[in-house]
Amino acid sequence: MVTVLLPGPLRGEAGGASRLSVAATGTLRAVLDELAAHHPRLSRRIRDERGELRRYVNVFVDGEDCRHSGGLATPVGDDAEVQVLPSVAGG
Repeated sequence: MVTVLLPGPLRGEAGGASRLSVAATGTLRAVLDELAAHHPRLSRRIRDERGELRRYVNVFVDGEDCRHSGGLATPVGDDAEVQVLPSVAGG
């Protein structure tokens, strides 16, 4: 099982959960597709209407930024940890 870690701002879209378990493995796209099937509102916060990662969302697979390791094609193995972090802006 893959563990998806969610920060406070996204937990409301996942019923308040800070961690979600996902059976899909292979690629980050497969993990996010399964996540979307169970939590569509959360998925819309992570991916745009084309299915691509939103510009302001950072996703890490086992500590590696997916934008530098293949984007949605990033390999995700069994027992991987996927962390989703929306960018925070302030002034």
